[in-house]
Formats: sequence, structure tokens, C-alpha cells
Amino acid sequence: MAATKTKGKADQQNGLKNLVTIEDSGPCSKKIKIEVPAEKVAEQLGTTLDTLMLEAELPGFRRGRAPRRLIEKRFGDGIRKEAKSNLVSAAIREAVEEHKIRLVGDPIGNEELVKAEVEDGKPLKFEIEVEVAPTFDLPKLEGISIKKPTLVVDDEMVGKEIDRLLLNEGSLKNKAQPDAGDYLTGHAIMKDDEGTKHLDIADAVIQIPAKDNKEGKGMILGVMVDDFAKQIGHPKIGDTITIKTTGPENHETEAIRGKKLTITFEIKRADEIVPASMSEIVERYGMKDEAEVRGAIRQRIEQRLQVEQGSLMRQQLAKFLLENTTMELPKRVTATQAQRNLDRARFDLMHRGWDQARIEEHMAELRSASSDAAVRETKLFFILDRAAEHFNVQVNDAELNGRIAQMAFSRGDRPERLRQEIIQRGQIPTLFLQVREQKTMDIILGKAEVQEVSVEEFNKLFGADGKGDAKAPAKKKADKKDDDDAGETGKKPAAKGKKKE
Repeated sequence: MAATKTKGKADQQNGLKNLVTIEDSGPCSKKIKIEVPAEKVAEQLGTTLDTLMLEAELPGFRRGRAPRRLIEKRFGDGIRKEAKSNLVSAAIREAVEEHKIRLVGDPIGNEELVKAEVEDGKPLKFEIEVEVAPTFDLPKLEGISIKKPTLVVDDEMVGKEIDRLLLNEGSLKNKAQPDAGDYLTGHAIMKDDEGTKHLDIADAVIQIPAKDNKEGKGMILGVMVDDFAKQIGHPKIGDTITIKTTGPENHETEAIRGKKLTITFEIKRADEIVPASMSEIVERYGMKDEAEVRGAIRQRIEQRLQVEQGSLMRQQLAKFLLENTTMELPKRVTATQAQRNLDRARFDLMHRGWDQARIEEHMAELRSASSDAAVRETKLFFILDRAAEHFNVQVNDAELNGRIAQMAFSRGDRPERLRQEIIQRGQIPTLFLQVREQKTMDIILGKAEVQEVSVEEFNKLFGADGKGDAKAPAKKKADKKDDDDAGETGKKPAAKGKKKE
């Protein structure tokens, strides 16, 4: 492993020198050892104590008038902890800035850092591990060959969209005996083979695989189970079913990766979704007749097909960039990378107009994908980040708000509600990256050699496998007022005429 030792500039100017040693600890990771000199430790302890003396109140003394020795005796541990926090943060920041290290995640300290104590007259030594961006060269970004499928709305598309709308606007009918395709609400608990509880959701929701689900796959607590139908059998209200599975190797929660999981599900109720009638839809949306509903749906599909067309072109571009860029990446995707990949995928599907249930199913599939697939997504993230820097791509608030409005329209939601949801989940940075990536890809597509082809020719070239399926545009979610992430949060799917519990 290569290692370098340096003195920080800022410390040199003050006569106080941090000793920094940087080692490569693997692809995209570095180990940074830092020694903060005793003089600097003493200075920080003094500064922290001086600040506390101005604010501390002790019995028998006015605020800011207590003797220094009493303050040290009373608050010594707190003073040392605060001083340590300030010293460590400053030292890491200076090391990263000095060596121009491009951090990808938060620094991770080892046991030495946890146990390290700040003492007057002694240096502070600690070590951290950081995830960094890889070094690589971008391929030529001009003249890339891209096929552009000509997507046209037909009556079959409109008919399928009408069927989905009637289902999404339907009502929940409580059932005493559930059948295939029905939804079950119950108490779900996920534990690993060591007995550690990872999830405990009182009102989780699962769907009994429908009759046309020949594979029998199903999702529970955000995890896709291949033999789901076989494991749940023919459940009844009051039953407790047990699902055995293995934690997906790319799950954002590292603690369950590869672990043998047991999920118990105590069934509280069963519901069937009864589709709404066309007359109900006409009245609910304030339309004149069925023809007007169909016209509105056709217009929405046309708008969504434009988004889908761009997505199909960007998928080809992504394939080119991945195949023509060489970089060394970790063989194991970290929790930070896994979460980032999933969040990026979620926003892309929302942008393409997928309905919430379908998104959650896809998220579960992505968690179960191979490590190679997750590493490819991580590689694409770094490529597009470098390309965005190359083209100096910027994203402003208006563009973020525009994307939120477009996603809200696709799923029949209010923009302000969706924006608040994204903020509460802390996903604004992820949305920023997604918009930045798409702007970057669109710049490259603007320099590409684009050839328009028919849907048939496009599918012949790329196949109808979901990544080049120009004939099956993304589905739309109807205007459900109470939609939730059923697969992840375990909330009950909403339907008209039935309140959530």
C-alpha cells in the first residue's frame, strides 16, 4: 500500500503541525492516520474551557464568575469530549482539503478513535477510513451512436391504462376468506438467524400472488421472495404465516445482507380491490363522458412516452459509458452506495410515471440483484459525476421544483405534498443528483449520432426486456390520495371508499 506523510499548511502557518499519513486500503478507499500535536490539543482545551467559563453557572457564583479550577473539576469530561470532537473534525477537514481527497461517504473511525482521549500535554492520535471517488479517464463523449424509437399511442395502450385507472380508483372490500390477488394486513416482524429483530411493523401489507403470477414471487417488508406463494399457502384471518428467506446482498441495511431471515406475519384482515365503474370515473374527475376520459388519458400517455423515449436513449448511453470506461471499484457495494443506487432508481421510475406498487416491487428486485449489477450502478454514478464536472452542469431550484411537479403529475399527486415527502425523507440531495445526471446525459445525447427507428426495429435490436421495451411504456399511477410505500413502510394500500387503518 502506498503511503504519504505530510504536514498540513494551516497548521504550519500557526506553528502547529498535524502529522498526516495516507494509505490506499483498497479500491476507492483510503486509510488516514492523523496525529494532532500536544500544543494544539492544549490550545483547544483552553479555548473550550474559556467558552464554558463564560456560560457556566455554579451554586454561589454569578454566571461567568466561577473559578477556573471548579469549572475544570465539574465539567472536565464534557470539556475533553467537546475538545476531541472539534480537533478530530478540524483535522479531518484539513487533511481532506490539503490532499484534495474526493469523499464519497462519511469518514469511518476505528476503535482507536473511539477510545482516544484528549489529555493536556499529550498529542491526539487517531485513524479513519474514507470512501473516495476512483480515478479514471472518460471515453470520447461525441458522436456516440444512439437509436431513437418512434413511440406512438394506440388504442391498446389506452385500454390498459383505463383498466389500471379503474382498479386504482376502486374500493376495498373486506373479505372473510382471502383469495389469490387479495391484500393482507397484519403484524410483521423480521429477525435474522441470531434472533436480532430488524423490522417490526404493526400494519404491514402483503399481496397474495395473483393467479397469473406463474412464478409465485411476492414481496414482504421490501424483500422479494421467489417461492412466496408456496410459503404462504392458503392463509386465513388470524393465521400467523412464517416466511424464510435470505437477506438481499445489495440491501441498503448491511446488517441483513446474506443473513438467513425469518419473517412472521400475523394476519389481521384481508381486502379485495373492486374496480370503479367508468361512470364513477367520469363523475369523480368532473368529465363530460367516457370519450373525454379516454382523450385525457391518451394525452397523458403521449406526455409520458416522451419521457420514456428519453429514458430508452439514456439507457443506451449508459451501456456505452459502462463498456468504454475502465476503473477499479470495490467488489462489495457499501451501504452508502446501495442506498444511493436505490434512491436514484426510485426517482427515475417516479419520473417515468411508474405507479407506487410497481416501483416498490422493482426496488425489491434491485435489492436482490447480483453484486455485479450494483457495482455497475456505482460505476455509472462516478462516470456521470465526472462528466457533469467536465460539462460544468448546474441544477437550480426551478429545475428541482419542475421535476417534482412532473413526478407529482405522473402519479396524480400534488407537487407541494410530494415535495414535503421528499424533504422529510432527506432525499433532496438524491433528487439533485438525478436531475444533474439526466442533464449531463442529455448534453452527451445532443452530441450523439441519433437515428430514428421503428418500435419493431428497436425491440429487435435491444429486446423487450424492460430496458429496451419501446412497446411497453411505463405505467401510470392514478390519483390515490393516500398512497404509501406499501413494500417498505408496511402501510395499507389506499383505495376509494375505504379509509386506511
